[in-house]
Order: sequence, then C-alpha cells, then structure tokens
Amino acid sequence: MTSNTRPPISPPSMLRASATVVWRNLIHIKRMPEMLMDVTVQSVMFVLLFAYVFGGSINPPGPIPYKEFLLPGIMVQTMVFSSAVVAMGLTNDLQKGIVDRLKSLPISRSSVLVGRSMSSLIHSSIGIAVMGVTGLLIGWRIRDGFVDGILAFVLLLLFGFAMIWLGIWVGSLMRTVEAVQGFMFTVMFPLTFVANTFAPTENMPSWLRFVAEWNPVSGLTQACRELWGNAPAAPSDAAWPLQNAVLVSVLWPIVLTAIFAPLALRAFKQRSKD
Repeated sequence: MTSNTRPPISPPSMLRASATVVWRNLIHIKRMPEMLMDVTVQSVMFVLLFAYVFGGSINPPGPIPYKEFLLPGIMVQTMVFSSAVVAMGLTNDLQKGIVDRLKSLPISRSSVLVGRSMSSLIHSSIGIAVMGVTGLLIGWRIRDGFVDGILAFVLLLLFGFAMIWLGIWVGSLMRTVEAVQGFMFTVMFPLTFVANTFAPTENMPSWLRFVAEWNPVSGLTQACRELWGNAPAAPSDAAWPLQNAVLVSVLWPIVLTAIFAPLALRAFKQRSKD
C-alpha cells in the first residue's frame, strides 16, 4: 500500500538561503538591465565630467595629475551611495510584498537581508569596475604594486558592506521609496562632498577641514590614494585619521557594521511584523 505521507523538508542553511536571495536579485537585474545604468552609464559620465570639467580648476597635492587624484574619491563615493541603492531596493520589496513571500518560506529572515546586502555589493562593484576601466582610458594608473592595489579594493568593499547595513536600516524604517531617496541623498551628498574626495582639505576653512578630515570617507579615500600611488602621504598638519588612513579604513567598517547591523536587523524584524 502506497503511503501518502510527504517526506520531511529540511530548511536550507543560512548560506544557501542567502545565495538564493542574491541569485533572485541578480536575475531581477538581468530582466531589467536599465537598473545597471547608475553603475555603468552614470559611472562613466561622473568620471568624465569631474575629470574634464573640474580637473582644470583643482590642484591636487604634489605632482599627481587630477585624474589620478579623482578616481579613488569617486570610487569611494560609489560605495557610499550603495547604501541608498539597497535602501530603495529593500523598501520596494517590502511595499510589493516580496519580503512577505520570502517570509513564508522555511528560511531565516536574516538571510533576506544578507542576500540583499551581498547583491547590492555586487551591484556597486560593477560600478567600481566600470570606473576603473574608464579611469585607465583617461590616464589613471595603479602605481604601487599588485598587493597594495588589491588591498585598496578590499577596503572599498569592506566600507561598502558597512554602508549597506545603514541602507538596510533606513530601508526598514521608511515607508516609501520616495522617502528613502530623499533622506539618503540628503545625507549622502554632504558626507561625500565634505571630504577629500574631489578636492584637498588643506584649502578649506579650519573648522570645515577638521570635519572633513575626520569624515570616514576622507580616511578611505586617502588610503586608496596612498595604496594606488595616486597621492603623497597626508601632510604633517593633517588630522590623525589621514595620518593613519589604512588603519582607519579597517576600523571604520567594523565600527559602522557593529552599530548599524543590529539596528537594521531589529528594524527589519519590527517592520516585517506589520
């Protein structure tokens, strides 16, 4: 006699569930390739505009041409804005009920966030790659060896991962994509411009220079420039974060992740109860 009892279903591991969410998000991009415009067309546009429009007006420190000074800063800005991308994507999924569908599956809720964060990091990494190729075409070079060059890219990914948790937190709190967009761009633009991303801090007013040099964005930008050989070491009167840029660029992602990851998990758990 044939039994109609269904075999037990084992829930997937956290890693497998997160990988499935990543794959779902990447398929979404494949079906809507216009979602990559911000990290392809816009990336090329930003590099060319800043290099040729502002390049003649800004004098970077030392004999380094502005195009080499620019590329690390604009790459850091891309990783910062990854928080806005993940925030808008998560809010959109919450609004459309996609997260509710994922919650009905026998998977950990945290895997939804981990998968979203990793797919957003891949999305931002595409922008970094496009900017790198564009930079090479206009004269940017990595001058201090393979190991230091790879280390700088690793620091970019670490910082991007930390910023993504900020985006998940905001995306879980906000109710609409429009609200997320308005809030994130209001925060992200000052964060990336009140820094050494596009202009040296030495010519800023003293109070603004202090703020800019303690900005985490400045530390990461300085670290990438030093590791790629795109700028000299920070001057002796620079703030401590710029004097120890590589160390700071390791510490900031740890601190930011320790702050925003628990907040994001709590906010997402509370939002998913609604």
